[in-house]
Amino acid sequence: MAWNSDSEPFDHRRAKPIKKRTLSVVLILFALLLPTGRGDCFSATNLAVAHPLQPPVLKWQHGGCYRSWCETGWYSSPAVADLDGDGSVEVIGGAYSLFILDGETGSLERRIETPGNRIWPGIVVADVDDNGDQEIVIAQGGGYISIYNHEGDHEAGWPQRPADREFRSLAVGDLDGDGDMEVVAGRARLDSTNVWVFEHTGSVRAGWPQLTGEGSAAGLYNDTIGLGDLDGDGRPEIVVPSDTITICAYEPDGAQISTHEMYHDHPDHDMDRWGEVPAYVDLVYETRGWGPCSTEPTTRANFANGPANIVDVNGDGRTEVVVIGDVHDCSTRPYTDLYNGPYIFNADRSRFDTGGFDWSVLPVDTGAPLIQDYHTIESVQPSPVTVDLDSDGNLEILYPSYDGRMHAFWLDKTEHHSWPYAIYTGGPYRFASEPAVADLNGDGYAEVVFASWTEKDTGLTGRLHILDHRGIPVHEVSLPAPYGGSDWNGALAAPTLANIDADPDLEVVLNTAHSGFVAYDLPGTENARLLWGTGRGNYQRTGGGPLQGTLRSSSKDVEPTLPGPGDLVTYTIVLRNPGHELQSARVTDTLPAELNYRGDLWASAGSYGETGGVITWTGQVSAALPVSITFGVTVREGITIPHAILNTALIDDGLGNVWRRQALIIANGHAVHLPAIHKRRIH
Repeated sequence: MAWNSDSEPFDHRRAKPIKKRTLSVVLILFALLLPTGRGDCFSATNLAVAHPLQPPVLKWQHGGCYRSWCETGWYSSPAVADLDGDGSVEVIGGAYSLFILDGETGSLERRIETPGNRIWPGIVVADVDDNGDQEIVIAQGGGYISIYNHEGDHEAGWPQRPADREFRSLAVGDLDGDGDMEVVAGRARLDSTNVWVFEHTGSVRAGWPQLTGEGSAAGLYNDTIGLGDLDGDGRPEIVVPSDTITICAYEPDGAQISTHEMYHDHPDHDMDRWGEVPAYVDLVYETRGWGPCSTEPTTRANFANGPANIVDVNGDGRTEVVVIGDVHDCSTRPYTDLYNGPYIFNADRSRFDTGGFDWSVLPVDTGAPLIQDYHTIESVQPSPVTVDLDSDGNLEILYPSYDGRMHAFWLDKTEHHSWPYAIYTGGPYRFASEPAVADLNGDGYAEVVFASWTEKDTGLTGRLHILDHRGIPVHEVSLPAPYGGSDWNGALAAPTLANIDADPDLEVVLNTAHSGFVAYDLPGTENARLLWGTGRGNYQRTGGGPLQGTLRSSSKDVEPTLPGPGDLVTYTIVLRNPGHELQSARVTDTLPAELNYRGDLWASAGSYGETGGVITWTGQVSAALPVSITFGVTVREGITIPHAILNTALIDDGLGNVWRRQALIIANGHAVHLPAIHKRRIH
């Protein structure tokens, strides 16, 4: 199996002139009139209310590029967030440097010299330390993991360099329920010690790194780690596919998760833990722990490149693990790769078999590899996307494959309608990225958005593809030409769908190989519903789809904190939501008797008002753009001694959760400056 080299030197050669290209698009109107297929509930009513998608429009390109060249973009999906709380969003992307770009224009706000080499996994943006501000987390070649604050400066305790090889997998989550997040990173080296977990302070969490006990583990050659609640205890477990025929699964403390009793007490091979069960295609071989590789053709899967998603595939309240295996014939030397195939496992590592959907027998022969030589074309990564394409309540499994197609499996183990979709149809090779998925036009059915790239030495560029839920192309537009000395272009990383400007429509942001960061407008998508908006499903890169909406990271501040009687005081409430858009959030702030409302209430979005000293706000809070609420008060006259005034805001997320945020002022107080004490070191 071949994978990309650990690093690539910058290309400082002068750029060739960029050819102007017309963005040619074809809207396939007749596709709406095709007969519906198996499992499709498309109806005449849907046809009447759905409006056709308008073609993507190039908004900006060459984001982060230098005067005549761009850093090579790899598989790192960009993030979008309002880092500085100014009401406009930034695009945060990684190549070799870390870039913070203005969302509206793509202009450079800050380029950060990182300590390592290329950035492979998607950029993480999350409130890691639970301080109300968002941090940026990256993992790199050279063995570096870094956390930066919202201004782009290293957080205390970072970077960390636990190893000297590339980290290609990264995810963050609150593993212990204490409010702050832990950082999980996986190394691309053929070693069973392959995963580290760090506290947000930079210290290694107790019980890590792993694997240190029984089982099999190896290098992580893609962003394969999945975080999710497998056992229903409210805290995420860690599932780690790697370059071997087993998948490891851990509790937050590093203990390996146990398996179904069918794997226990075998005379040849006890398999009490996930990491001990080999992934044969034939369940009989799997349950006994070995297959006849030395005597006859035998199929089993390797997981060096196949990430794990932890999701509830059928809506029954229990989560499963979806992973794509590189199925090979282990009787040949070297092994012969046959196809990329999906697996669905229960929490106990048994195969999913519920409600008439039996995955104890797997889909097979989904498509042989076209080519596996990254010198000819960069490798495709079979990263799964688990979404409900047709609104039937069950999740479908989408993934790009080395057969040159985008696949979409339903739970009945077949590909419906026009799936799989062929990116490569002859001529120079083309491969596809992990897709993003959203109902862009609000018709109840999802669109699939992904990028492609081309064979090297061809002078060609990949495309931005938009397919409908049946796998039928809606729009395909050529990506910008390479900027600089490269002779091919495209985007290896998953697109990010977000609103990056002042209009209500979504944009697509791409980390291209050789034209920097690129953004396209998606006109008419103001009512879009995101299902899988970025690489690995969310900005924590957990492999679980969009995060649950919450206003837990919201904050309340006040200035000044030591006012005098009659002075003006300004309160600022910032509502922050890392997950699904919250449709019915509400804020109530009842002013204490010592404060008088001044009449200057303002909010960046939503509806607001004041009655009888009670401030109210209602509205929506999206993931990318926080909502700021400000208002002024005056301190009551007549306070002659220092007096503490505590003002409390109740923040209701509309889902039954209410968060209290308080700000304290000391009216008529005085600042106290303590003397500095210097210790003299005695030698």
